[in-house]
Amino acid sequence: MAIGFVLITVAPVRENYVYNELSKEPEIIELQPLLGKYDLIAKIEAKYYEKLGSIIINKIRSISGVVATKTLTGTGLKGY
Repeated sequence: MAIGFVLITVAPVRENYVYNELSKEPEIIELQPLLGKYDLIAKIEAKYYEKLGSIIINKIRSISGVVATKTLTGTGLKGY
């Protein structure tokens, strides 16, 4: 299982629209508004890392109002 955390910068006054669009995506298992440099953080689960990249490019970055993303991926290591 591939897990990613995507920090999302949104154009002014597009926050609600982007939040609502992201909420429709089944791979986004958690979505939180932020204050500061980034506007949203999304936790994504996918079967493979390739699918994770596809979700970010084709589903998140394609939403009108998304200005930039920064992705942090999990290592998959357990028990350390």
